[in-house]
Amino acid sequence: MVPPPRMPIASSAWRRRHLELCWLMECDIDPLILRARLLHRYRAEALARCIEQELLPIV
Repeated sequence: MVPPPRMPIASSAWRRRHLELCWLMECDIDPLILRARLLHRYRAEALARCIEQELLPIV
């Protein structure tokens, strides 16, 4: 049996950029999620975590 051809491994920088482009194409994401992502991008981790806390379901 012949193994399937292997896909080339993309660099982590390429994967990260691809993911960011996918995020930009999202149009139905909650504005708070988008805000948290933006804050993470600007390295405002504490503010981003506060917003993420608001998005957690109440248990």
